[in-house]
Amino acid sequence: MKFEQIIIETGRNHVATLILNRAESMNTFSSQMAFELNQALIDLDSDPLVRVILLKGAGRAFCAGIDVTELTGKTAIEYREWIGKMEQPLVTISKLKKPVIVQLHGVAAANGMGLLAAADLVIAADNARMGLTAINVGLNCIGPVLPVARCVGRKKALELLFFGNLIKADEALSLGLINKIVPQEDLESQALQWAEELAQKSPIALQIAKTAFYHSEDMSYEAQFAYMNEAFARLCTTDDAKEGVNAFFEKRSPVWQEK
Repeated sequence: MKFEQIIIETGRNHVATLILNRAESMNTFSSQMAFELNQALIDLDSDPLVRVILLKGAGRAFCAGIDVTELTGKTAIEYREWIGKMEQPLVTISKLKKPVIVQLHGVAAANGMGLLAAADLVIAADNARMGLTAINVGLNCIGPVLPVARCVGRKKALELLFFGNLIKADEALSLGLINKIVPQEDLESQALQWAEELAQKSPIALQIAKTAFYHSEDMSYEAQFAYMNEAFARLCTTDDAKEGVNAFFEKRSPVWQEK
């Protein structure tokens, strides 16, 4: 389909860049952008040329939340359907086979913070800030707080939810919300380099690892081991596993068959 509020760039080295393209509104979620983002994620997950998805925002911010101009004039049922569509990309990311990396600059607020927390990995500029800010306008972020809580734990998640403060990149790193911080001027190049490095790993191994991780997350401890062991056994039967081991012993780079 043709996208109007999302840009997709597919380049070399099996990395697809997905850009939130509402710069004039700090990439706040409109209903259209939420739908397009969700569809673009699904499409890229099915693209055989793509191994890693790099997600970023156009303009001066990553994503400042939900477009509040859409807020008024709905029934309770309509609000439930509306907010569900806004948050669907946060759920979809966990269901994708392929890794999603967020390239974070500027502000990630409310649903924007939820989006980065839902991503598999985050690389952030040193000037980035984030927060569950909806409480400051009489609303709340009880959807976005769910992936945030999985990163930071209950007490800190509730603090972020209740106070709505923006936190800086260094605190986000210490809380486990982001993976690495780079200088603002280096973010573009280092994010792409990191994504391309990940894309050189075995696609099958990455996909099985991600899928098994999310599927096992809410299981009991013992059940998690059983599930993960089954996933590992499936991986061992693949051509890529055999190729990876052979390449290691032969001291060469592996040539992935993706099967």
